[in-house]
Amino acid sequence: MGKVLLEGMEFFGYHGMYPEERVLGNRFLVNLELHTDFEDAMLTDRLEGTVDYAQLYQLVKLRMENRVQLLEHLGYGIIQDIRATYPQASQIRITLKKHQPAIGGLVDFSGVCVSYPEDFS
Repeated sequence: MGKVLLEGMEFFGYHGMYPEERVLGNRFLVNLELHTDFEDAMLTDRLEGTVDYAQLYQLVKLRMENRVQLLEHLGYGIIQDIRATYPQASQIRITLKKHQPAIGGLVDFSGVCVSYPEDFS
């Protein structure tokens, strides 16, 4: 078993509960951690023995382009897409952060962490 990490993915999106968030948009930071068995890739140096980082990025990107209200829902959708593409992933964690959220005060980020299985910590 091992971990595949994609950290610091940045996207511009229109996710949020408030009308101004859906009009103006915001910057989002996404971190992904995926546990899988990539022993074959270690031994053979072949992509088929692991997950394709570029494809993982595209799965996240496609989901980030679809407007949703809640980061929780967005994270769940990304995990479902990854599970459908890489059923061999035993654990997945995604952290989504919204830069300077519209909450009536100065905050660098708001965010959520969604994981599969749910008790993965």
